Amino acid sequence: MIMMTRLSTSLMTLLVLSASSLSAADADSAESPAFYKEKVLPILEAKCFECHGPKSELKGGLFLGNREGFLEGGESGPSVDPDALEDSLLLDAINYGSYEMPPENKLPDEEIEILTAWVKAGAPIPKDAEFERPEGHHPNPATLVTPETKNYWAFRPVANPPVPQVKNSELVSNSIDNFILQKLEASNLSPVSPAEKQKLIRRAYYDLTGLPPTIDDIEAFVNDKSGRAFEKVIDKLLASPQYGERWGRHWLDLVRYADTNSYERDDTKPFIWRYRDYVIKSFNEDKPYNQFIKEQLAGDEFEQPTPDSIVATGYYRLGIWDDEPVDQKQALYDDLDDILLTTSQVFLGLTMNCARCHDHKIDPLPQKDYYSFLAFFNGVKRYGVRSHESVMDASIGPIAVNAEDRKRNETRNALDRELAEHDRKINHVDRRLQELMTPPEKEDFQAVGVRVDIAKKYAGKGLSQKLVSEYAEAVRRRQEILDTRPPEVAQALMVKEVGKTPRETFILVRGNANVEGAKVEPAFPSVLSPPEPVIRAPSRTESSGRRTALANWIASEKNQLTARVMVNRIWQHHFGRGIVGSSNNFGNIGDKPTHPELLDWLATQFMQGGWKLKAMHKLIMLSSTYQLSSQSSERELAADPANNLHWRFNMRRLSSEELRDSVHAANGSLNLKMGGPGTYPIIPQEVLAGQSRPGAGWGNSSEEERARRAVYIFIKRSLVEPLMADFDFADVDSTCPVRFVTTQPTQALSLLNSEYMNRQAAVFAGFLKNEAGADPAKQVELGLTRITQRRPTKAEIDRGVGLIESLKQDGVPDVVALKYYCLALFNLNEFLYLD
Repeated sequence: MIMMTRLSTSLMTLLVLSASSLSAADADSAESPAFYKEKVLPILEAKCFECHGPKSELKGGLFLGNREGFLEGGESGPSVDPDALEDSLLLDAINYGSYEMPPENKLPDEEIEILTAWVKAGAPIPKDAEFERPEGHHPNPATLVTPETKNYWAFRPVANPPVPQVKNSELVSNSIDNFILQKLEASNLSPVSPAEKQKLIRRAYYDLTGLPPTIDDIEAFVNDKSGRAFEKVIDKLLASPQYGERWGRHWLDLVRYADTNSYERDDTKPFIWRYRDYVIKSFNEDKPYNQFIKEQLAGDEFEQPTPDSIVATGYYRLGIWDDEPVDQKQALYDDLDDILLTTSQVFLGLTMNCARCHDHKIDPLPQKDYYSFLAFFNGVKRYGVRSHESVMDASIGPIAVNAEDRKRNETRNALDRELAEHDRKINHVDRRLQELMTPPEKEDFQAVGVRVDIAKKYAGKGLSQKLVSEYAEAVRRRQEILDTRPPEVAQALMVKEVGKTPRETFILVRGNANVEGAKVEPAFPSVLSPPEPVIRAPSRTESSGRRTALANWIASEKNQLTARVMVNRIWQHHFGRGIVGSSNNFGNIGDKPTHPELLDWLATQFMQGGWKLKAMHKLIMLSSTYQLSSQSSERELAADPANNLHWRFNMRRLSSEELRDSVHAANGSLNLKMGGPGTYPIIPQEVLAGQSRPGAGWGNSSEEERARRAVYIFIKRSLVEPLMADFDFADVDSTCPVRFVTTQPTQALSLLNSEYMNRQAAVFAGFLKNEAGADPAKQVELGLTRITQRRPTKAEIDRGVGLIESLKQDGVPDVVALKYYCLALFNLNEFLYLD
């Protein structure tokens, strides 16, 4: 037995020494052509070429028939990393690490050893053993970062092209018309005649304020024969506070603004309305766009922050939030991806989010660039973990930065005394509920939005009705105090970081947060030939300074995309579509610009004018192109049916907000109060019943509050106000660059039959009776004037009176007949559409 043991030990020692010697010999010869041909290639042919060889379909875009294929790799990245051979993806896969290749069975240890030695030797392949990549399976050259792809129109520096000369110079009002006419003349097309003044001013009012003009406004403009008549109208509208509400709403679409978090509970985002008010205020102040960018991306890192710059960072808290994810780490990267998607598409017109799991399939955006860009955000705390308290800790803070200490303390103490009394009542009931609730209810109770609903379930079942009512009132009043605090003690939803040292960032294999690849540092997209980021941690805050570096680069005049993207959006909201139709995607799969020189000229004017939007509005609206009528022309329609060349102005329907605001403007109920927490329109019980918790989180505003502008409606992601939804309100789960414009039966049904429209028609009828008296003809005349913003003809008045009289003959009371006539007015195309 002892002899056998000694023999076994000797034999094992011999085998180990032999294996070591063989391994060393193989390593020495792994660089030789014979090693590849005799040992490596047979393994590849037998185990890999079926999916990744010269006669295969190249699964995952991976070709293993030549050295270039190994270095380029496929969807998951290069198979061999010449800078870190031992960490190559090929070795990970054959050892069944992050990947399992071949997927059927793991290679024998001997074959793994051969491939490992070859890779560590640099993966050499002799030229006479290389195969051609299969035809049609070459990497898309447009997706590689090369001098050629860097020369793509959107990636070139913004030019300042000369203004072209045109034949029909009498049609030119400013340089915009030169660029438009140049293309029309080249296509042998002509613009239609200018719009009538009544239609032009109505167009201008809706474009800049989202509200109709009064008949007095229109008649003053029509009777003004001076050369500056329209310019004076534009100046007046740009100075109106309603301008910021209209154009702020366009921005809120882009950044997916909503008042709640989505998912099952869909709880309220505390104080997020302050961000909405910040946006409106910024547009009204004509804040330079580059400053607007910096405040949202890094306002907390300013050396001298302001309340505006603090509230602006609520930008990072606008997305949906899963408060009970299966995988916390994956949820973090989902949140960061949402921020990256929004930032890259909104500010840069790049779909960088498409490179999360692999290199971009269409544009020259490698997966490494995605994670290098994400690294700028990788110090941001998640919105919260689960409870309301975690949200308060991670995302809520004071907006005051320079308030006088004494004044701040006095105000805070007064409010804190009242809050303490409400907290006492709330905590008393909360403790009682802990003894009554089921385990699932205790879990749900962590979300503050459900607590009153849970308490109501126990009215008469452990809690008195009086106590529950006092509890609900204390919760309501507590939130009211928090929402209406003066600025020196107010709070807002804002960004917070984990500290001056952010998380490390790695390329995540196939986007899986639990499979980390190579480490990356913050960097801008390489296809733009950017500078290295200059990152300095701010002295006054616990953050890294990375977001400041990003904001400065995006807001730079040297950035090829920022100004182009923004002037394209301005053009879009004046003409119905951008010069680049895909306004969030300036890449290869996006629409090509119809007038690229005009786009660059506008971008240059924008930057040279201090990044001011109001000057751009005025420039565009004073062009002859903007002032064209919407009338058609048979020849031009046949040649350019999509009106890409702007031979006429595109007619459009009112947006959901414009429609709702116009209803209230017409019936005299519109409340122009600005700012503050969102308002709650009445929503039918049948609609509320569709929620997981019917009616939960939907407040009850006064009639006066419900008549405020639609931009102030509380936006609950799981419960969009029905009329807004029917008329194509924005998708608030992701950035919304262009709203769908649909025509569907529910729109007509809503305008005729909904509770909301019938209530507003009744208000309109009351208004007409009060203002015009009992004479049906005068009621009809006033109603038509307020709906169409013009003087109606006698025939139109007679037709309206006839409708009212016919309704009365059917036994309908006078006031109801007038209400139905008002309902008919709200359904007129002339009310719903803009020429």
